[in-house]
This record gives sequence, structure tokens and C-alpha cells, in this order.
Amino acid sequence: MSGSLEGRVAIVTGAAQGIGNAIAKGLAAEGARIVVADLNRAEEAAGEFEDGIGLSVDVADEAQVERMARDVVERCGRIDILVNNAGLYASLQMRPFTEIPVEEWRQVMDVNVLSMFLATRAVVPHMREQGGGRIVNISSGTPFRGVPFLLHYVTSKGAIVALTRALAKELGRDDVLVNCVAPGFTMSDGVREHPEVIDALREVSVSARTLQRDQEPEDVVGAVVFLCGPGATFVTGQTIVIDGGQYFH
Repeated sequence: MSGSLEGRVAIVTGAAQGIGNAIAKGLAAEGARIVVADLNRAEEAAGEFEDGIGLSVDVADEAQVERMARDVVERCGRIDILVNNAGLYASLQMRPFTEIPVEEWRQVMDVNVLSMFLATRAVVPHMREQGGGRIVNISSGTPFRGVPFLLHYVTSKGAIVALTRALAKELGRDDVLVNCVAPGFTMSDGVREHPEVIDALREVSVSARTLQRDQEPEDVVGAVVFLCGPGATFVTGQTIVIDGGQYFH
């Protein structure tokens, strides 16, 4: 631990488990105070962190996200880091795009994309007031590879890359740096709860990698911590693909 994020306040959405939880632990190890924003088990997960705060939030609900930002400022005095991690993936059924129900498409877009717009819109005024901040959006390697049978998911993750670039341009003058991390197929808690997803994607993913092993949530942490820390003060609008060399970006 270097303490590079000492005194910083970090909101991590979807941090009760999986990649979000691993990211929260990585930021905490550098001294950040963690706010776990999740639909379920937020307060329980926050108990893992010193002075951690758990907020039950539906990140696709405008009013709840606005309340989240207000609560964090009231309780912590500031917001330095936002990691937009919450999203739908493992629970989605793989199927031809012609069979995806419209309501499911809308739900994926709301949870995976609209949530990042809402959370960013809620925290940026506070970041501007304090002279800057860091936003890291979690995308996926799938839009770079054109993965089939999950069109709504892949489309949503491609939108996150575009959102990151446009926000970075818009917020640069405020010293709010916006970047993106795109993991490959990761053996997260959510994935492990769905053996059918593992059966369909694990072997093909590992065999296509330069580093042929399972990807774990901890493999994503270093890049996020870097983008939130003092070593990335001149990095914005970028997407780092972390998939063991399956895709060279």
C-alpha cells in the first residue's frame, strides 16, 4: 500500500461482489474511503472496508442515483472517484438477436448505459466544485471482438466506450478525467452462479488468449487503481482492454 489515494472518496457501483468488489478493495488498499453502491448487500459489503459506506441504489433510477450523490457528499464531504461498474451480463440468455425481447433490450441499456450517464451527471457538479475527479467506466472486450448471441450486451458495452470518449472531451476543462477498462470473460461471482455461461464461454475464451488462464476479478484492479491515481494525471478518454491478450487494442 502506497497511500496514493489517501483522503479520496470513491463510489463503486455494483461493488457488493465480483469485479466491483475487487476494485473497491484495490482502491481501499491505496487509502480511498469506499462507498459501495449496489442493489443488494451494499451495507454488508461496506463492512469489509474501514469507514466504508453502503448505499442501496438502483443505478438505473434517476432519483435514487441523485440521492446517492447527495448522501455521499453529506457523509464524506466530497466525491473524488466514480467507478461505473454495475451492469447486467451473466443472467442474460445467449440467443440470436431476433429472439431478444424488446423489454430485455431496454433493461440492458438502462442498467449498463443509462446508469453511467445518471451517475456521472450526479457526481460531476461536486467534482467541478472541488477542482477535478476521476471516472472509470467498466466496459467489456466483446464489442472489439464482435461476440455473437448477446447483441444487447455487446451493444451496450460498445456504447460505454463512446460515452467515455465524449465525456472525456466535455469534462477535460474541469480536470475530470474519464477513462474505460474493458475486461475479457472473467470468473466473477456472477459468472460462477451461472454454470451454463461457463460451459459456453470459458474454454473458447481461454484458448483465444495469449495468456491462457482464467481471468479473475483481481486482474482488472491494477488498471483501475492506476487510472484513479497520481500516475494517470494526463490520461483521459482511453480504453484499456484487459483480456490476457485475446484482443490487441
